[in-house]
Amino acid sequence: METLPEWVIQLAYLLAAVLFIQGMRDMTHPRTATRGNFTSAMGMLLAVGVTVLWFELVSPVVLIAGLVVGSVVGVGLAVRVEMTEMPQLVGVFNGFGGGASALVAGAELIEFQTAGVVTSLPAETAIAAAASGLIGAVTFCGSLVAAGKLHGVVNGNAIRYTGEQVVKVALFAISILLGAYLVVQPELFAEYLQGEWVPAYWLLLGAASLLGIALVISIGGADMPVVIALLNSYSGLAAAGTGFVLNNTALIIAGTLVGAAGMILTVIMCESMNRSLSNVLFGGFGEEADSEEMDDIYEGNITETSPEEIEMLLDVANRVVIVPGYGMAVAQAQHAVAELAELLDENDVEVEFGIHPVAGRMPGHMNVLLADADVPYDKMKELEEINPTFSQTDVVIVTGANDVVNPQANESDSGPIAGMPVLNVGDARTVIVNKRSLSPGFSGIANPLFAQDNTNLLFGDAKDSMQELVNNYKENN
Repeated sequence: METLPEWVIQLAYLLAAVLFIQGMRDMTHPRTATRGNFTSAMGMLLAVGVTVLWFELVSPVVLIAGLVVGSVVGVGLAVRVEMTEMPQLVGVFNGFGGGASALVAGAELIEFQTAGVVTSLPAETAIAAAASGLIGAVTFCGSLVAAGKLHGVVNGNAIRYTGEQVVKVALFAISILLGAYLVVQPELFAEYLQGEWVPAYWLLLGAASLLGIALVISIGGADMPVVIALLNSYSGLAAAGTGFVLNNTALIIAGTLVGAAGMILTVIMCESMNRSLSNVLFGGFGEEADSEEMDDIYEGNITETSPEEIEMLLDVANRVVIVPGYGMAVAQAQHAVAELAELLDENDVEVEFGIHPVAGRMPGHMNVLLADADVPYDKMKELEEINPTFSQTDVVIVTGANDVVNPQANESDSGPIAGMPVLNVGDARTVIVNKRSLSPGFSGIANPLFAQDNTNLLFGDAKDSMQELVNNYKENN
């Protein structure tokens, strides 16, 4: 390999970058998403394989062994992890990416150190390493906390405490100062060889790790879709920073693509909630529910229904819209919901799905679940497209959703969801809400939709309720 010209590896990096771009393009549509995922994976395999073999980092046997182990772990996760657990898996993957970038950048600094050229460490390399370490450590620990919140092992509410903003600012300032010290005092690493100092870089990782925990622990579960998108962007930026440290074109391009895509998605998610990114990070969305307010709205105004009554409504309906939420995901009711939609479609009932951008626990969560149940993608309508049609809809079935259909967003100038674009399901002729109870969503506020005259509540587990409705519909049609 050493006898080959350098243009060979650069050409391989260019081809890998093309595969990354084409893969991301294909992933913008469900019909080509699988191909896009495979294309991007092949680009990464090419980039990693060429890099390892060209620089003789390890023997081909070790490279193949690593690929086999990684593939076994990846396939095992893909098979074992439930679709409802996919958001936390994505969060963990984000964290692994950020952590790997931080460690690789640190390893490269040690390489400079052991080569005896630390006093001539280029400033751009030190700056890139500091940025990669800061962002990577924040991403790693923040992603673990986010995954813990989603999985229920960490309190899903916004954990607030006195002086929390001071703590965050202090940790960020310490991280910046340590990064600056790394840039202006590279000889610190030479001193470390003699055992006199702990490297500033590892102190930077420690402070940034605490910062990542502090940032995410104070964010409520309802904001996790935004947090996951932001951490995805962070992992890309960390990778790009490491690419500059290594002078690796493929890593710079891949990291930039991920960072840009994640940030664009973050902005879209924030706009979907009518909230700024700073409000998501520091607002503490998701307070305790006000029981008195809920009693005032609900008492005497709740109308219960049954699968038998809903079946009779569906018998005379011409248009039905189904609005899924996280409750559907938890109950794994997507297959029963898809079967109901198929039965209605066979009886010439127009059926569509209203998808809110932040329904579930990650961007596109509902789309993924419904696609897993073989729901045609053209039946999944975004908020802007479906909202004008609710007034021409006979029956809306809301299963497991709450905040994304709360009319308080349009009716109040204050509150946690004020101004947030929501699905205007209340405009339909009849609204069926399937929930376990009247408990609030993550916003912690009551939902006046439940007390409207045209709303009927079907209490119970989403999967059991939808399956019973399907059975009733089959018996009578």
